[in-house]
Amino acid sequence: MDLLSGALPSPLVPLKDSWTQDAGISLYMKRDDLIHPLVSGNKWRKLKYALADVHRSGNATILSFGGAYSNHLYALAAAGRLTGISTIGIVRGEELAGKKRSDTLAFCEAQGMKLHFVSRESYRLRYNRDYLESLSRQFGKPYIIPEGGTSTMALEGVGELAQEVYDQLGRHPDYYTVPVGSGGTTAGLLSAGQQVLAFPVLKNGGFLKEVILDLASDHSAHLALSLFTDYHFGGYGKWNPELVRFILDFRDRFQIPLEQIYTGKMMYGLYDLMSKGFFRPGTTVVALHTGGLQGLDVALR
Repeated sequence: MDLLSGALPSPLVPLKDSWTQDAGISLYMKRDDLIHPLVSGNKWRKLKYALADVHRSGNATILSFGGAYSNHLYALAAAGRLTGISTIGIVRGEELAGKKRSDTLAFCEAQGMKLHFVSRESYRLRYNRDYLESLSRQFGKPYIIPEGGTSTMALEGVGELAQEVYDQLGRHPDYYTVPVGSGGTTAGLLSAGQQVLAFPVLKNGGFLKEVILDLASDHSAHLALSLFTDYHFGGYGKWNPELVRFILDFRDRFQIPLEQIYTGKMMYGLYDLMSKGFFRPGTTVVALHTGGLQGLDVALR
């Protein structure tokens, strides 16, 4: 399967500027956005073993869930086309069915994904067994992957990142920083024994702590997780000119593109923590670039 031959290990890039110098820390960015041109970042790692499992099972269709700007659905649609597997996207918001597609959903359809729009009330049932069984009957018993690609197999794929960084850096960092949507990437790093600073991109994202710890299934994980809920910029899919300016300035300084849904918010929060003296001098931090750069053009229009 061509998808599984991604560019690994992804680069580990040092980020040095006046901010890191004043904070006295060593900051690196793990460029998982460079793993694959269409299935990038944490989505490649989260889908890796699930796609292999689908291939072994002989199932011809994958069904999953997401919103209008879902990086997961974008990556899954591309992966399906590349691997010859049909894909179905259950999209939050039935009112979107009759509207012009977001660039993300337009790409999904161009890759062959069939979109099925549901009410927000129905979408809240995406983890309900009876609802999943009804979807399975409706769509011919597809292989169902949870929202965000978050599953036990996804955690295994993400956990491999920690060994990559260890091999590149010669040690484990003191912290990883991760943007949080569904919580699977954070849980994967916690399951690999890492300390994680997590930045939810959803408004009122404090509930994600319990979600992440449940996923990690590690009684000591709560000691390794710190959640910072003040950098959502209004909620999922929302941003303002201040965030866009930060993203553009970061790109100018490091020649690394960020996007405003996930990585931009994480890096903004990380730099704010540096300015507030959060880190002890000598701390090593690895920021995970989770890809999703297709969404950046929307913010620059």
